[in-house]
Amino acid sequence: MKKILKFTALLLISSLVITGCKTSTVYNVQHKVSHKKSSETVYRAIRSAGQSLGWHISKIRPGVAQGKLILRSHVAIVRITYTRSSYNIRYSSSKNLKYDSKKNTIHSNYNGWIQNLEKAIDVRL
Repeated sequence: MKKILKFTALLLISSLVITGCKTSTVYNVQHKVSHKKSSETVYRAIRSAGQSLGWHISKIRPGVAQGKLILRSHVAIVRITYTRSSYNIRYSSSKNLKYDSKKNTIHSNYNGWIQNLEKAIDVRL
């Protein structure tokens, strides 16, 4: 019985380590807004959605914002462009997320963070 428990624990830990280090193709967002809004309304939706998920969203200039997410030692920075009828989220830089520019891959958690941000923005728009 103890051998089975040890084996099960070892298998579980191994699978967590393997999946925890998985990388995926960088997920970028190109999204149309269903009903045209003012660009300021779109920015406010982006900022509100980001803040609700722990992102620091700042306007660089009209139509361009930066999002920064810091989780423990991991940092993700994205460039968000927006108009009255669309918004885009693009990878900008990161720290401790295993980004590979040649393969265009990054730690798979990054993609989940971006997808959550996209969904939260859509809810607000």
